[in-house]
Amino acid sequence: MDIKNLIIMKKYLFNIKYIVLGMVISLSSCTDRDLPEVGDLPDFTGPTPFYSTTDVSTSEFDCNDVELWAKYDINFQAGSNLGVNGIYYDWTITPADGVVLINKDLPALEQAIEVELASVVAIEEQIAKLEFKLPCETDPAKKAVLEAQIAELEVELEAAKAALTEETLQNVADLEQQIADLPPATLEDQELIFSFPEPGQYTVALKVTDNLGKFDDVEKIITVNQAVPTIAIPEIGEPSFEDNSLFDGTGDGRDSWRAPSSSRWGSVFQINTDNDPENAPNLPDGRQAAKFPADGSRTGYQEIEVTPGATYVLSYFSAFEEDSYGDLTVSIININANSKEEAKLEENIIASRTDDNIGRVDNVFKKHALTFEAGEEETVIILLTNSGVESRLDAFDIVVK
Repeated sequence: MDIKNLIIMKKYLFNIKYIVLGMVISLSSCTDRDLPEVGDLPDFTGPTPFYSTTDVSTSEFDCNDVELWAKYDINFQAGSNLGVNGIYYDWTITPADGVVLINKDLPALEQAIEVELASVVAIEEQIAKLEFKLPCETDPAKKAVLEAQIAELEVELEAAKAALTEETLQNVADLEQQIADLPPATLEDQELIFSFPEPGQYTVALKVTDNLGKFDDVEKIITVNQAVPTIAIPEIGEPSFEDNSLFDGTGDGRDSWRAPSSSRWGSVFQINTDNDPENAPNLPDGRQAAKFPADGSRTGYQEIEVTPGATYVLSYFSAFEEDSYGDLTVSIININANSKEEAKLEENIIASRTDDNIGRVDNVFKKHALTFEAGEEETVIILLTNSGVESRLDAFDIVVK
């Protein structure tokens, strides 16, 4: 190749090099944020709003289920697909008459005050529970006991208040000042509490706008339900068969379990006592348990009040001797049953559970649960029976399911 052609080829290759380099720079400018206004595409992504709710309503009823007051409060928390980029919120509620806005931080500060005053609050809650029962108690003896217990707790309450330290009082004062300094909640807050004036349906809309002016909204129908009384937990007398565990501090552990007629229902069970002061008792609760002889002649009978329509879970512990086969039955019986024989009729049995000693360890307690529905009943019978071997029951408890 002569010199002239070589020079032409080098010039040609040099031009290609710069053409390629220019293309690379041009392509890079389309994605390089350091080169503004060069190849950038506008961002058309707008906000996609959503919100969640948490019902924080509270209410109080008397022992006759009459509403004393109700606060229909719901916490609203807004969100968007855009975590940053200057998000602005705007709530709308219809109807708005009577709706009050509450700063989201208020409940947490009020809870913090209760924590500081825990010793006082605990006694106040005990007094409140007793005062709740008092107006509806018809038994003069029980009413007198309730009044005496309230009087004792009021003395304890004053002592607890007097024992509060300066540090605790200052902490409470600081929290109260934080509450006083809380800014009013607004319809532009991301999270706030709506306090509704009454039950009903409300339309709550949320508009979310970003700092580019793009916006979208979401709308929901919020149903505020009427407050209803809490289902009362039935009271089981002497549930762990301990002496002096009746409401007035008396009782031999089985007085609450005596049937109205021993001839129709059988004699009440015996009591098994663990009197060893040196060792922990071999019982689920306390030092006494109900003992049923092997001949099945003893029973336990107790009527309890229930709420119609409610579902309950009754729990308890059983233990057996192991010398032969035996079982224990705990039944929930309709009060139409008037004898042990009538309690075996299917129409009178609401629920029943039988446990036996197969595979059990001698005198080791095991927990069981029996679920039942009250249906239309206001009172039911807890009936305890056994057969085969000496058996024991202890630590009854009942909760609303």
